[in-house]
Amino acid sequence: MNVLDIFHGLADAAAEEPLLLLALLLAVGGAIGALKIRSFSLGPAAVLFTALAFSAFDERLKISREVGVFGLAIFAFVVGIGAGPSFFNALRSGGKALMAIIATLTVAAGVTVGVAHAMGLEGPLLSGIYAGALTNTPALAAATQMWNSDLPTVGYSVTYLFGVLGMLIGAMFALKSTAPRSATTELEEEAVVPELDTATVRIEAENLPDLETLSEKYDHQLVFSRIMRGDRPGHPGVVDLATDSAVPVPGDIVTVVGNVERIDEFVKDVGHLSTVALTLDRSALDYRRIAVSNAAACGVPLADLRLTRKFGATATRVRRGDVDLLATDDLTLQIGDRVRVVAAPAKLKEVAKFFGDSEKGAQAFSLTALALGLALGVLLGLLEFPIPGGGQFALGMAGGPLVVGLCLGRVGRTGSILWTLPSSASATLNHLGMMLFLAYAGSNSGSALADAIVTPTGWRLLVVGLVVTAVTAIGHLTIGRLFGGLFGPRLAGVMAGAQTQPAVLAYANLRSNDDPRVNLGYALAYPVGMITKVLIAPLLGRF
Repeated sequence: MNVLDIFHGLADAAAEEPLLLLALLLAVGGAIGALKIRSFSLGPAAVLFTALAFSAFDERLKISREVGVFGLAIFAFVVGIGAGPSFFNALRSGGKALMAIIATLTVAAGVTVGVAHAMGLEGPLLSGIYAGALTNTPALAAATQMWNSDLPTVGYSVTYLFGVLGMLIGAMFALKSTAPRSATTELEEEAVVPELDTATVRIEAENLPDLETLSEKYDHQLVFSRIMRGDRPGHPGVVDLATDSAVPVPGDIVTVVGNVERIDEFVKDVGHLSTVALTLDRSALDYRRIAVSNAAACGVPLADLRLTRKFGATATRVRRGDVDLLATDDLTLQIGDRVRVVAAPAKLKEVAKFFGDSEKGAQAFSLTALALGLALGVLLGLLEFPIPGGGQFALGMAGGPLVVGLCLGRVGRTGSILWTLPSSASATLNHLGMMLFLAYAGSNSGSALADAIVTPTGWRLLVVGLVVTAVTAIGHLTIGRLFGGLFGPRLAGVMAGAQTQPAVLAYANLRSNDDPRVNLGYALAYPVGMITKVLIAPLLGRF
């Protein structure tokens, strides 16, 4: 028995047992994705290429549509939930970025027509080339419905693979890009999480306002935790909680938490750094990190929890995943957060009980809320909207859950229903859902790709697709940077969203260590990318 016989035997077993096939695709694809050549790795996108190879080897090796659609819906919904709190702010200031996306996709349509005609291709094939090179299945569906032809599917199957691979390469360059001088950077700044520091400051300035007003002066980017009054040589002062109403006077010492730049501004304005370590004296005030596992403490601004009034406590930092956030009044807690709280030692137990402080509970989430959100997203994705020139389009199983997720992520909670997810659960569901979809997409395209490439027009379709994907990637890198103010992780996320391609998003997240700007860029670009391509693709069949 040779190696080929072993492969055929394994293929027979996998064709008879879909669960075995799925496990093999995830295992082999995951292993390949973990391999690194210098600093490059495919990550979860390797599942797509593994599934393509399996399907090309034996056309029976296909994952069912239900598995792929379920994975895609979960993936899109979780991305929306995570990006929701920041998305709508970005949308208000992202007009230039959205116009840059539309301009790039329109240029790609013109390139499709021009290069295809030069290669002797025309008609509905062009719709499939455009949809495949930009990896958009709803655009293919709209074109197929309009022209009642299999030609769009042929063009799509040949150009899809490089549509993914080419944009992966584009995302790699996007992550390395920096802001040009002419770029507008307000979008980039919104998602940047500054590194936090703590400083002890002796007050020298007179006639200062209360601490709440001081915090407003520095854009609420400072949080005060302790204040010592009456300190002088030989007579240590009294340490108390730094409440909003406290008015610092010369000689007082305060502990402040914030980013380095803001702290430096504050020190320059009010006094100088002190060597008195207020945090070491834990007799009057103590501190600890408390896990948030009580849903009642989540989904509302931190100010609404009234920690000072209820417990004589103040929150200074919130650890979410691998990131420390400043505990500002408008910050909304999520299950799984770890809050650093300062309070009298006797009160810390009460605060811990209020937040839950259960590691097991902090990893839990409501399956009912997840299922309900998914159901709403699927229903929205099924709705069909008319398009000019006839035909209809739907947001599909990616667009519908994404839009619903964005809205629910923004809301946070509805009555007793908490929509947000713990960071660990979000990461797991995101990863699993995306890999299920990629296994389905690849396993259902491999045999068609192999068949199409050997046809007389196959190589011409491939060339046109290569050019269209390359021009689109270059367009995002240039138009997006110069006119949309996009660069770095945000630009990579926008490229993934405009391409409506989860594999590119997964790669960008992997290479950026899950930088939140990637998902925010994806969520910003996905709806406009989806709609633009669904509108354009069917029209190209007229040329």
